[in-house]
Formats: sequence, C-alpha cells, structure tokens
Amino acid sequence: MAGADFKAKIAARAEALGFAATGFTRATLPPERRRWLQDFLTAGHHGTMGWMAERTEQRADPQMLWPEALSVISLGFSYAPGTDALENLGRPEIGNISVYARNRDYHDIIKGKLKHLAQYIAALGEGVKVFVDTAPVMEKPLAEQAGLGWQGKHTNLVSREHGSWLFLGEIFTTLEIAPDTPAEDHCGTCHACLSVCPTDAFPAPYRLDARRCISYLTIEHDGPIPEEFRIAMGNRIYGCDDCLAVCPWNKFAAAGREVKLHHREDLTAPLLAELALLDDAAFREKFSGSPIKRSGRNRFVRNVAIAIGNSAAPGLLPTALALAADENATVAEAGAWAVRRLTLN
Repeated sequence: MAGADFKAKIAARAEALGFAATGFTRATLPPERRRWLQDFLTAGHHGTMGWMAERTEQRADPQMLWPEALSVISLGFSYAPGTDALENLGRPEIGNISVYARNRDYHDIIKGKLKHLAQYIAALGEGVKVFVDTAPVMEKPLAEQAGLGWQGKHTNLVSREHGSWLFLGEIFTTLEIAPDTPAEDHCGTCHACLSVCPTDAFPAPYRLDARRCISYLTIEHDGPIPEEFRIAMGNRIYGCDDCLAVCPWNKFAAAGREVKLHHREDLTAPLLAELALLDDAAFREKFSGSPIKRSGRNRFVRNVAIAIGNSAAPGLLPTALALAADENATVAEAGAWAVRRLTLN
C-alpha cells in the first residue's frame, strides 16, 4: 500500500499543476450514498437531466464503473472570484453570468492537468482513469470521503480553506493508497445558503430540487422556463452563485490563480441589449471554448429575454419586441413575456 511519502509526492505535483487540494480515499462509497441518490431520483429532483438516472449502479459504486480501481485521488481546483460574485445582481441592464463560466471551460483545463498527474502513477505500472464531471461519478461524496471538505446544506462541497469555490476532478487507480480521514461537517446552525435562494430550491438542508434551481433552469432546462420562476431569476442569464457566495467559509478563500479562468472583460458585465443580438454564428464565435457554448444560442437568448423583462428598463423594449419575433419559438415566447413586463412597468 502506498503510504505517506507517495501521497506527499502526489500532493506536491498536484500543487505545482495548480490544484488547491488533494485527498485520497478507497474506491468505494457507503450504502447511504446509494440510498440518497435513489431518493433524489425517485422524487424527480433531477428534472429533465435523464443522464443522472442512467448508470446509477456505477454512479453509486466506483468499482462498478471500473472494477479494478482500488483508490481514488480527489482533487480540488479553486475558482474563487477576486470580487463579490453577486455584485452584478443590482445592475438590471447587464446579464449576470456565473463566475465559473466567465472564461474557458474548466473541464478542458482540469482534465489536461489530471492526465499530466496521472502519468506519474501510470509510470509505476499502475492503471489510471481521470474524470471531470463527465462520467457517472459521485464527485462530492468522494471528495468528502477523501478529506477535501464536506457537502454543505446547499449540497455543494465546502472547504475550510477554499470555501464553496472548488472544481472537482478524480484519478481512479489500481494502486492501493492509504486513505485520508473523511472531512467533518462544519455547517453548524448556519442556513445562509438556504435562505438566500431566490427560488426556494432546497426542500430541506442537504436536499436540492433542481427543478427550482436557477442554475438548472438557465443551463440544463430546454424549452420555456416556468413563469413562476422568471421574476426570481432577475438578471441571472447563466447559472446562479447565490448559495455559494454567501457561505461564511468563503472568507478564507484566496482568489483562484488559473489565468484561463480569470474573468473575460466582455463576460464580467455584458449588456443585455448586446447579448440579445446574437444569432447562432455570433453566439458560437463569442463563446468558443466557453462552457456557455454547450447550452446553445436559443437557450441562452431565452434567458437574456427573461432578464430584459425583469430590467424595468423602457429603453430595452425595442430589443424585447425584436426577440418576440425571433424565429425560435422558445425565444419568441420569452421575448413576448418581456414585452408584457416592460409595458406594465
């Protein structure tokens, strides 16, 4: 079994690659994680994310995904913003983009770094596989088990050193590595993340109903967004950082160092009027290499139209009228809603 010296070498190499946290655990998860996943799916809290209901056996058991795996190296990559993540919410003329999506796609950045780190283990003759949010892996439970942090009441990982601002990646390996001590929950009586949610997406602490979550609605949900959530969306056009940003543990988090994740100027406070003009070709060009690209132009501009409807800005009425005539039915419906909202104000 690989012990402290080997783990220290891996951690040092990971830090040199830019990872903020490294932990080690066995390639297993306790039965209660399987039950939590099944309860989540049975309640329909995954919404239209059908992929979450697929390969549940593999998702709940790393060794069902790869039987030869003995250990998991869990890695955290900080994307903590250097400024207030919620500062744009008071500026209705602009679109607020989640801080993680204001530059390059983190999947591409982290996967390359994971592969580089995995080569060191592969050189020892051991098997390795790397994952970044693209396979049936319960990343947050594994990270908690590896000591990186704990799943907070908002269901995201919380670290005492890095707050709620960690991307996660994993290296599965056939090498047996001494596991680290799992992290303890330090949420205590705090409920800031639950109280701040604009759409009341948490039916209970540690439980998320994605169907009510603005991140889900603006990124994953196709078609019209239910009207009951539109006003609460405000100017959030891609994702939502509210529950992450109010976590008290963020006060210990230093700003992320990866230059490729530093905010692009044109995505820090983009004007709604300009975003509304994007056709498919312009959308693809603007968001090339960005995680926003995968949502597609129509879904994104639908979100922009809703933000325009929430802006109370008469000057955006011509823009809303143009969107109401969009060739895409979902965009046109959102544009018509925006027109009604602006003419009522």
